Amino acid sequence: IETRNNQKIHRSQGHDRVKELETWLKTTNTKLTQVNGQRKYGGPPEVWDGPTPGPRCEVFISHIPRDAYEDLLIPLFSSVGPLWEFRLMMNFSGQNRGFAYAKYGSSAEATSAIRLLHGHLMEPGFLLSVRRSVEKRHLCIGDLPAVTSQEDLLQVLRVLTEGVERVSLKAGPGIEGVSAIVAFSSHHAASMAKKVLVEAFKRKFSLTISIKWHSATKPSSDEPLPALTPSSGLLPSPIKPPRHLLNSPQPSILPPPLARRPSTPPGFCRAVGGPIVPRYPPSPINRLLHHPL
Repeated sequence: IETRNNQKIHRSQGHDRVKELETWLKTTNTKLTQVNGQRKYGGPPEVWDGPTPGPRCEVFISHIPRDAYEDLLIPLFSSVGPLWEFRLMMNFSGQNRGFAYAKYGSSAEATSAIRLLHGHLMEPGFLLSVRRSVEKRHLCIGDLPAVTSQEDLLQVLRVLTEGVERVSLKAGPGIEGVSAIVAFSSHHAASMAKKVLVEAFKRKFSLTISIKWHSATKPSSDEPLPALTPSSGLLPSPIKPPRHLLNSPQPSILPPPLARRPSTPPGFCRAVGGPIVPRYPPSPINRLLHHPL
């Protein structure tokens, strides 16, 4: 009985919080947009006279109470400086997922938000974690045919998606075929490409590729975060150091039998200019494997 009563109280409090949010939206004439599992303010807001924010202007906020919404969060983070964008991650039930992103007009304002609001007590047991957002702009595309050339792949990607800036190919032991590191103009462009490229390659070239995030940004050590209270049990998780971006000026095609060349779909060959004859003679390693002493 006590558990049921607590659940009723919790639902009632959640309903009250939603009503407070709706009242705040009407009073302040703030507009929010629901898209792809997040609720977004701005990007930019209706009144914005500054330039579009560049790198290092966004902060990542975690340990947000599940009943805290934009009526509490936007005024709090706007107290540091004007917000260009605020994104609160939401689930299907309408409850927030405990984390959000705030983007300011300058890197200095984002730094101030980290310094002033990291460890902010929103309610008992909830100390906010605020740190620099890692705006990923690099994707790793794997399982490409061994004949793939850097220039032709760049041309194909620019037809299939937007925001592609450059491509670097890599091959080596343990890599099936050829992999590519693709740099995009923004995190949004990279996210959109990640959603559409697998299906696009399958539909246009009958080619199944793999795709995942590749971080090319080293974590910054110039912003030590103040320690949160250990008793809260909400210390921020450590940031894993990203792998180093590997660049090579042209595709490196491994001689057999060190790598198995996957079959190349005819459509993909036509799209990238046809099969390419390996530019290099067999390596000394290959000659030793076929003609042992």
